[in-house]
Amino acid sequence: MRTTKAYLGWWVSVTCMTIVFTVSAQSLKNFTIEDMSAPSVLQAFSTPTVWWLNDNTALVIDTLVPATEQGIERLDPRSGKRTLIIRHEDATNQFRQLFSEANAPSLPQFPSLVATNGRFCGYLIRGDIFLLDLQEKKFQRVTETPAQEQTVTFSPDAKKLAFVRANNLYVYDIATRNETQLTTDGNDSTLNGIPSWVYWEEVFGRSDLAYWWSPDSRTIAYLHTDESGVSIQHYVDITPWTPTVTTQRYPKVGENNPSVRVGFLDLAKPDTTVWAALAPESYEYIVRVDWLPTSKEACIRTLNRLQTELSFSFVDRATGAARFIMKDVNDGWINVSDDLYFTADGKHFITSSERSGYAHLYRFAMNGALVNQITTGDWALSSSASVFWVRKAIAGVDEKNGLIYFTALEKSSTERHLYRIKMDGSGLTRLTKQDGTHFISMSPNTRYYFDRFSSATTPPSLTMYETATTRTIALSKPSLAGLKEYAFSTQELFHIPARDGFLLPASVLKPKTMEEGKRYPVIVYVYGGPSAPTVANSFTQTLLWDNVLAAEGYVVMRVDNRAATGISKTLENLLLYRTPGEVELNDLVDGVRWMKQQAYVDPERFGVWGWSGGGTNTLLAMTRSQEFKAGIAGAGVTDFRLYDTKWAEAMMKTEKENKEGYERVSLMKYAKNLHGKLMLIHGTHDDNVHIQNTYLFIQELIKADKLFELVVYPMQGHGIRGATTRRHLNRTMLDFWKRNL
Repeated sequence: MRTTKAYLGWWVSVTCMTIVFTVSAQSLKNFTIEDMSAPSVLQAFSTPTVWWLNDNTALVIDTLVPATEQGIERLDPRSGKRTLIIRHEDATNQFRQLFSEANAPSLPQFPSLVATNGRFCGYLIRGDIFLLDLQEKKFQRVTETPAQEQTVTFSPDAKKLAFVRANNLYVYDIATRNETQLTTDGNDSTLNGIPSWVYWEEVFGRSDLAYWWSPDSRTIAYLHTDESGVSIQHYVDITPWTPTVTTQRYPKVGENNPSVRVGFLDLAKPDTTVWAALAPESYEYIVRVDWLPTSKEACIRTLNRLQTELSFSFVDRATGAARFIMKDVNDGWINVSDDLYFTADGKHFITSSERSGYAHLYRFAMNGALVNQITTGDWALSSSASVFWVRKAIAGVDEKNGLIYFTALEKSSTERHLYRIKMDGSGLTRLTKQDGTHFISMSPNTRYYFDRFSSATTPPSLTMYETATTRTIALSKPSLAGLKEYAFSTQELFHIPARDGFLLPASVLKPKTMEEGKRYPVIVYVYGGPSAPTVANSFTQTLLWDNVLAAEGYVVMRVDNRAATGISKTLENLLLYRTPGEVELNDLVDGVRWMKQQAYVDPERFGVWGWSGGGTNTLLAMTRSQEFKAGIAGAGVTDFRLYDTKWAEAMMKTEKENKEGYERVSLMKYAKNLHGKLMLIHGTHDDNVHIQNTYLFIQELIKADKLFELVVYPMQGHGIRGATTRRHLNRTMLDFWKRNL
């Protein structure tokens, strides 16, 4: 994108077509907090939602078409034809027939789950389960109970549903409408098929699913959790006249984790659980359960307490007998990965490992013997998982032709691309050509894939590709229509040399019109966690808040420390025994000092802000450097001994191994060195980073006679939710910057 004071030019590459909008700068509107939620603005970030089915067709829901035409469609990738199965309006009318007119809830635009045979869509509404039969175009109510149903899935053959109610596992036969209770011991501290908080957050990546159907749909493996020995966190309500207290089981550093084991339930014998014969003393965490193609065994992956050893065991579903297969080790910690693929011939499995210092794919024999390293080089696989701390790079495997499709950072750490390689490690080919970020969803036969693409200057689009040809089907094209009336800026990407020459990924977003010779204040956004970059060649909704700031005359900057880049495990392990500390701080300071040398910025007016890990790194920067005039720290950890076992102990281990390290990096001891104006923000019901972190830091500020501002959001969690509350949060932060920068 190029701009002048007189004109705004948008250049968007769409295949071989270039779209150019030229608008007089005087007619452009400044982007405001209210504009962030405008439907026309949000449409620029929207693409159709798609689900691949077992027959290699796909279901599509496209909210970009007119409302009267929206519904569930079926896409045939061979012909490119999209057929409307049922309009959303018609589905809603069918759904309402299950209720009295006064009591009918609204039908969500998107189903909660889709059967892979394409026959049913499932909805979880008001805690009950509903099925839409796409063949009959009728709804079926599955449950109507006082207790809420959770974690609903279809069996692979789409004949049954499984779900959790009151911490017990149930199965429902769709044809007979029969419900069977599979476990009976569920209570407040005993969980079946649903994870405890620390597993939900850190192990399963914010997924409720803790049970797994066998491929033949005959058996369910499930996680049984006893968290009676886990410490309790308390949250005080404010709405009753006499406040009530809710509790949460939350293991902090060095404390007891939930006790977990895996059970197998044969649906022909629902009253009997066969337990996996893994010695409890041999593991601390059960991180993954994956069925082998035969359905006779499941692979259970376990971690030790220090998270340095990942063990693979094959467990017989009928007897529970376990066979140790192999162990992956790392001097720092093992990252959780969903990359595990068993070949249909029963001879090999493919998984990822960071044993070389980079995340790569490896092929093993079924006895755990290494056959070959598949991907190699000074680059890492990239993840398509919904959270950065759970890794998934494999998009598909074509066993017939011996090909693996995966995403990686081979071209650049700020881009994500799709690659193809042979199982023997030869023939590496990059399939995605456009510079930017590609999110891939591949058909079961790997013949087709959906590519959700965007770049720093190009809004998201969704295209279907055929892997063997150049044939494509555009489901949606980049659209700037909702943004063209605004003075809307996009990122400029570059690298900044650190003090030792390491090139730090960075980006800058500037006000649309800048006066020559004027120096602008800079707001630096930071996260900084391991392999959690904020700088990417992509077009995301973070641009909305950044443009609110730019419209007020601020330059917005991002810079990733080397451990956050995702480039390698070697860099990530620099945080071992010492986070938050010099690794994050030195790179941030180097980036900021470089920025202060630019002619268009005011070096005396730099602010820094972040949330969660970014809140932590904001406090690090405000207490251990003097580079910033002001900072906003949202929901930050102030001492990792206050955080959960799985995340904190990965990097810092327990106090037994690293007490000196915990004490040395604790932000509490540096509160007395606060430099600049500080705003602390936290929700009282934050079940991730407890508000205790902020309160204890405040105590140290008071002891040191340091002034600060505190904004508390009652009953809010780790993310501040609700349109009204988010708007208040944004206004609060903007007011702080105006007063202090």
